[in-house]
Amino acid sequence: MKKLNELYNIDDDRLIKGIKINSKEVEPGDIFVCTMGVTADRHDFIDEAIKNGASAIVVSRDVGKKSVPVIKVDNTNLELRKLSAKFYDYPCEKACIIGVTGTNGKTTVAEIIFQLLGESCAYIGTNGKKYKGKKESIRNTCPDVDRLYMYFREFVDAGCNTICMEASSEAFYRHRLDDIRYDIGIVTNITEDHLNIHKTLENYVDCKCQLVRQVKDDGYSILNSSDKYFDKFKREAHGNIVSYGYKDSDTLKIEDYTLKRDKTIITFKYKNKLYKVVSPLLGSFNVDNLSSAILALLCKSISFEEIVKRVSKIKQIEGRMEIMPFVSKYTVILDYAHTTDALDNILTFLDMVKESRIITVTGSAGGRETTKRPGMGKVVLEKSDYVIFTMDDPRYEDPNKIIDDLVSGSDKTNYIRIVDRKKAIYKALDMAEDNDIVLIAGKGRDDYMAIDDKYLPYCDYDVIKSYYEQ
Repeated sequence: MKKLNELYNIDDDRLIKGIKINSKEVEPGDIFVCTMGVTADRHDFIDEAIKNGASAIVVSRDVGKKSVPVIKVDNTNLELRKLSAKFYDYPCEKACIIGVTGTNGKTTVAEIIFQLLGESCAYIGTNGKKYKGKKESIRNTCPDVDRLYMYFREFVDAGCNTICMEASSEAFYRHRLDDIRYDIGIVTNITEDHLNIHKTLENYVDCKCQLVRQVKDDGYSILNSSDKYFDKFKREAHGNIVSYGYKDSDTLKIEDYTLKRDKTIITFKYKNKLYKVVSPLLGSFNVDNLSSAILALLCKSISFEEIVKRVSKIKQIEGRMEIMPFVSKYTVILDYAHTTDALDNILTFLDMVKESRIITVTGSAGGRETTKRPGMGKVVLEKSDYVIFTMDDPRYEDPNKIIDDLVSGSDKTNYIRIVDRKKAIYKALDMAEDNDIVLIAGKGRDDYMAIDDKYLPYCDYDVIKSYYEQ
């Protein structure tokens, strides 16, 4: 908490307890910042904020006299970042900040780092916010600035000296992360995604580049040398540029690996020495994910010998190649894969280790780029023995129309459509026989279904579990 006159040059010492940009969430003692949202001008909600107890208002245009102090600034969106940093005593300066971006793998890499660093590290991203044994769901991968800095302060106060966060392209596009200077920035890979926001692939890549542009001069930019945009990221990156991949020039070279049904054995080369790592994470894509996480720990001066010990103890990542432990006769896997590349990677691995059939349940989100759907559907149909297409956050689109798009890229007929996602999952589990693999893809551990403008309570994990509790 701070007094208003500690935040602004104003003769008023009332106590400010928090910062809010959503008038409905304002509580007594909060300062309400009238930012400009994607579809809303929050100046329109000043009266509601005051009614809910706002102690002061920050605006960028004349709003007339109000019953609480009104502070006028040039740009409320920019002011929100400055105010949040000041109010929460600049928490980013008190911890090592690791940012992870890329099309696929962000959550897995950030979660691996979180696990490998243990109690000293906090995590924030798609799987919520986690630290010191606590976990809480959050709506966005990167929260709005008012919440983000509040979380940072929470982590620092709890004794976390490292914060590992997923840094989405949309967060950079919305300028939520502009003032953060990263100690370590990690780029996983780039494939086409989120073009509904960025419009072009070039714009999307440029937003991703912003992470390594914001790396500190004495920090580290960790790049994937196998990615087609490696050279561009290398040109844009700040700090010490290090890489992982399969080239002799890579800082951390993947010499070889062996994929098994229950583990992955990897040989790395680092500083002319070979290290054998046994990882419980499955699939070739997780070789890359683990490589970037290991390199991050090496940049933090943790010995490779110590890293090898920690890797062997990694637990399953929620919603990422997550094998359901309560199923025995066949395998049920929950995964967030929702791009052509991600689906291709996971299905390629499953095809390699399968003993019987692969049954896949998947869909595609509404209100997103439609051009990727035929490719997604083609991969799923060609690499699965049977597919059940269903809804996945349809928003304002007709789920059947989305499914039409998905099946339009292939002439295969090894599928049915069941729009109701719970019924689709139940159908797949009804069909499953000994040694089959059931892949439920697209939503991971999301706890909602986006229909129209509503976020209705829903979770694939809960649905799967409920099937076996009948």
